[in-house]
Amino acid sequence: MSSELTGTVALVTGASSGIGAATARRLAENGASVALVARRKDRLTDLAAEIEKAGGTALAVEADITDRARAEAAVQQTLEHFGRLDTLVNNAGLMLLGPVVGADVDEWERMIAVNVQGLLYTTRAALPHLLKAAEDGPRRVADIVNISSIAGRVAWNGYGVYNLTKFGVNGFTESLRQEVTQRHVRVGVLEPGGVDTELGSHNDHKPEIREAIGTFYEQTEVLAPDDIADGVAYMVTRPRHASVGELWIMPTDQA
Repeated sequence: MSSELTGTVALVTGASSGIGAATARRLAENGASVALVARRKDRLTDLAAEIEKAGGTALAVEADITDRARAEAAVQQTLEHFGRLDTLVNNAGLMLLGPVVGADVDEWERMIAVNVQGLLYTTRAALPHLLKAAEDGPRRVADIVNISSIAGRVAWNGYGVYNLTKFGVNGFTESLRQEVTQRHVRVGVLEPGGVDTELGSHNDHKPEIREAIGTFYEQTEVLAPDDIADGVAYMVTRPRHASVGELWIMPTDQA
């Protein structure tokens, strides 16, 4: 185990698969105790066991962060178990694509609930503890990393509300960065391009969209979740005086 984050605690949302699971593993490898937050308890339990077997420390926390009370309870459970919180990775995300004309409004609401409201609820609950960690922690610095998307930088036809949520994440991140970073709670956004995760499968019920996504993945050497986990680990292991506000990671084929 590396020791850059020894003595610190990280909470990762959407930790049951993909980028979230890879990030949890990487932070544990760097010495952090990790709270794994998601809805699929069985996957969290397996991941926690994997991290523990590798010599790390992990806690599985089943929670739907779109429910404010449950998001707050996930942070509280982390505090009660580990006694502190130094790093928050807001990774949970949902991508449901399609035209605005004739759209299923329920899909819009689901995306906004996960991508925006869940991120806000978790961040609000975590902030007092991150500020405290920045004052008296072993590293005297804390971190929030919000996982956004290239869709937070560029809008495309058919991505309308997904674009809205990710542009919103970028704007919120920058505002919060200006508010708390000088108090040594560093706030940054990481914007991946195409990554081999479950995100595209959220559209399996839409054959035309799923086909287009499949074609992209066939023609592009996309990123692996570990590539994004590397980026998160880079951001949160900088020395106290260095803050990474934005990191954009793209497949070379897509860039």
